[in-house]
Amino acid sequence: MEVLSIKYIFMKLKGKVAIVTGGARDLGRAISVKLASEGAKVVINYFDNPDDANETLKMVQESGSEGIIVQGDMTKADDVKRLFDEGIKSFGNEIHVLVNVVGGIVGRKTITEQDENWYQFLMDVNMKSCWLCTREAVPYMPEGSAIVNFSSLAARDGGGPGASLYATAKGAVMTFTRSMAKELGPKGIRVNALAPGTIATSFHDRFNTPENRERMKGIYPLRREGDAGDVADLVTFLACDESDYLTGTNIDINGGMSFS
Repeated sequence: MEVLSIKYIFMKLKGKVAIVTGGARDLGRAISVKLASEGAKVVINYFDNPDDANETLKMVQESGSEGIIVQGDMTKADDVKRLFDEGIKSFGNEIHVLVNVVGGIVGRKTITEQDENWYQFLMDVNMKSCWLCTREAVPYMPEGSAIVNFSSLAARDGGGPGASLYATAKGAVMTFTRSMAKELGPKGIRVNALAPGTIATSFHDRFNTPENRERMKGIYPLRREGDAGDVADLVTFLACDESDYLTGTNIDINGGMSFS
């Protein structure tokens, strides 16, 4: 009991409320559980898999914290509002941490294969979702709050074959992060982003090949892919007071594959 009480005292996010979009699986799950392990109450958004969401909620609760799950499409303003309404109803009228995980490459198409619907979809899921959630969060965020966005290594180097619109949208997230850091800094709200390289999740299971992943491991200075825990640790640092003079950054987490 003494060890547990000491751990509770030194939790980095004790008493905080966090909203994690796309928080039910892969990176979102690892982030939700890590934030909870540091004392945060977590609002877990999911899109279409309640089983994943319930499993993540169970893990959050097993870490000793509280959480709720809320279904919603983060490209739709009404769904975003409902997500925040449910969080406020459950945990009070302040949101201290927003993590905008929602996004993805979705598929690969060359420029001549792309149409307007594809363009709009890629921009909506990667950039519009980030904008809508940030807009909704700010009125609930007191001084000392933090927003963590997800960009990508693709935003640095233009992305792989068929990923031009994904890379472009993630570049927009980088710029939006800098803009919000300037706008929200006087309110005491910090805004930072991550630019992950290859992280071992179902994203790369779907959109990469085993052969290419093995080849890339030989190129990384650290000779391995990242894992979800690496990303969750960095998100937690950006969400807590240990990074209270850090804002407007887009931090590379790619095993040394690329330096900004």
